[in-house]
Amino acid sequence: MSQKYPVISVVGSSGAGTSTVKHTFEQIFRREGVNAAMIEGDAFHRFNRMEMKAEVERRNNAGDHTFSHFSLDANLLSELENSFRAFSETGRGRTRNYVHDTDEAQKYGVPPGHFTEWRDIGEDCDLLFYEGLHGAVATDAVNVAQYADMKIGVVPVINLEWIQKIHRDRATRGYTTEAVQDVILRRMYSYAHEITPQFTQTDINFQRVPVVDTSNPFVARWIPTADESLVVIRFRNPRGIDFAYLTSMLHDSWMSRANSIVIPGNKLDLAMQLILTPMIERIVERARRARKL
Repeated sequence: MSQKYPVISVVGSSGAGTSTVKHTFEQIFRREGVNAAMIEGDAFHRFNRMEMKAEVERRNNAGDHTFSHFSLDANLLSELENSFRAFSETGRGRTRNYVHDTDEAQKYGVPPGHFTEWRDIGEDCDLLFYEGLHGAVATDAVNVAQYADMKIGVVPVINLEWIQKIHRDRATRGYTTEAVQDVILRRMYSYAHEITPQFTQTDINFQRVPVVDTSNPFVARWIPTADESLVVIRFRNPRGIDFAYLTSMLHDSWMSRANSIVIPGNKLDLAMQLILTPMIERIVERARRARKL
């Protein structure tokens, strides 16, 4: 963790909704005049699209049916840890972009399924912001979590997460439901052993819980809306959190445990603004003061 060059990490699996949380952070950064260097977790995948297909096939033929982008060895986590550490020490880091589709191909000048070149980031930035799969990983070999000053988990209940992934991959990537189901099943080992342990490292978890039937996510015709959901917000350390203020500002919310508050799903953006804005202000103010000294 760094006084001068803080790092914020948003962690969630594919389909969890981390992009929505990233958008809220961007709103806060813009409103509060915070200049943030951005890192996407996809940039640290080890293989491009064709290489990944070949590696999955090779592993399947060898009897390993669990290899996926969730797997630690499918990602350059030492490079990610180095970027976090370098920024926390010097205010500079390194990243690239993974190009998902034709729109991004036009933007970056690289074909879909490939990476841009590595580049330096961080000049004149207040903080580093990461969004992806492995921003709070801590193992014997790599410890990304130790360099993050604020770690946020985005963790819908698993059936909802699957519904969101199925609908996104069918709509934007042209996958069939069966193809997405195969990916989900292949990822389950790493989800249990390498993704979920990170949520014990996170400082705040946002977990959306639908209040409609999601018992068979593979035939769900639509994604439960915010109005059809509750969100459980869990604080790892509740000290200093003004729960009375939050429950008064967030109508129909309540505390379910000493470190948790439950809110209507349509109040998530407001809740994030109320909770995260003062935290970001403190982190940035402390960092700017430390850099002056």
